[in-house]
Amino acid sequence: MNTPAPRFTSQLAMPASSDLRRGVGELLREWRQRRRMSQLLLATEAEISTRHLSFVESGRALPSREMVMHLAERLDVPLRERNALLVAAGYAPLYRERALDDPQLAAAREAVELVLHAHAPYPALAVDRHWNIVAANDALAPLVGNASPALLAAPVNALRLSLHPDGIAPRILNWHAWRAHLLARLQRQIDASADPALAALHDELAAYPAPPQAGHATVEPIQHHIAVPLHVRTALGDLAFYSTTTVFGTPVDITLSELAIEAFFPADESTARALQAQRN
Repeated sequence: MNTPAPRFTSQLAMPASSDLRRGVGELLREWRQRRRMSQLLLATEAEISTRHLSFVESGRALPSREMVMHLAERLDVPLRERNALLVAAGYAPLYRERALDDPQLAAAREAVELVLHAHAPYPALAVDRHWNIVAANDALAPLVGNASPALLAAPVNALRLSLHPDGIAPRILNWHAWRAHLLARLQRQIDASADPALAALHDELAAYPAPPQAGHATVEPIQHHIAVPLHVRTALGDLAFYSTTTVFGTPVDITLSELAIEAFFPADESTARALQAQRN
């Protein structure tokens, strides 16, 4: 499955207009609350006084550029939202959002392609922050072969493709468990990033009806597994996979920081044999 990479804007990423209307203190307070940290805890970790942090959050003190970045680091604010904090404080954004075909991302792009290719004959795909597929290896094809062409038109959203009634959902044998796993994972991303597009995607996915076979298909009880597997019926037979996620360490480019590789490994011997035979 060859999915074209999306076109990102190669420029300093600007915050949403809603963030531009709010002060840096309000945004920092929201991030602190989102991380479930008290003012005392954040001040202690940032090695500043609680009084100073209180003044920053209330707008009575304007933090320096260095203090904004220092607090953002302690709060583990995503790079895209760190730009919003800087702009709200009156400073220029720091982090760029480059196109995936930008020469400066060539090494990272090659690394992604190497991982995807090396993972064959098992499925692997790379997704952006909204779960749109930007690259995939050919082993993904048997999993998505019967999906509606509309769901396979770029940009292909991996989560929508998984749970949509016209996607692979009718062939997922443990649909309830897999759906719960995906929605919980998506909710963790929403909690971490406060991304409204992900929240909208979560609402959309949660509203999809269960496929007709969801209440009847039987798979091995979950307590027999080490992680939630994906059981899916394909032209190669019934396959079972565990998934892993790979991200780049310490990125300073927004596009790179939001890129993830989802790799699927066989959860049983029959799946491994079927995919190895397909390769041969």
